[in-house]
Amino acid sequence: MEQPGTWVLLCYRVPREPSAPRIAVWRRLKRLGVAQLVDGLVALPADAYTREQLGWVAEQVVEAGGTATVWLGRPADARQERELAAAMAEARRAEYLAVIAEAEDAAGRDGAARGQAVRRLRGELRRINRRDYFPPPEAERARRAVAHLARGAADQPAADTASDVEERQL
Repeated sequence: MEQPGTWVLLCYRVPREPSAPRIAVWRRLKRLGVAQLVDGLVALPADAYTREQLGWVAEQVVEAGGTATVWLGRPADARQERELAAAMAEARRAEYLAVIAEAEDAAGRDGAARGQAVRRLRGELRRINRRDYFPPPEAERARRAVAHLARGAADQPAADTASDVEERQL
């Protein structure tokens, strides 16, 4: 277990050409919800999961012909850490607000379309949760909005898909 306030840092450089590996690294880092400190330097709160994830990204960078190192570090003062956490929370806040808006928009749809929106928004919530290290208040609002939408969708029958069955089993 990491000490409180410890962050895992990835310092990397990916060759510009071919662009596909550079884009793949960027997308993977975006899915992880990293804080971009400067070009080629990203950070996540340190735990076993984030260390492992950034380690895998480092391997991906090296396999693409780039350079990468993973570090553990702590901001020099609490204010810097709060600012970093606030920036990460703000990024997730915007994503949760988009989910809320989509749930409200989907509330007026018919049964099948509403059911599809519920499945898509639940998936989006799971993806956001995975990269939400400092949950903003909008996280709970988004969960409630999707749950409210799902209650309305349950009132109207829709055809089950394989992903529906799998989702219920989770």
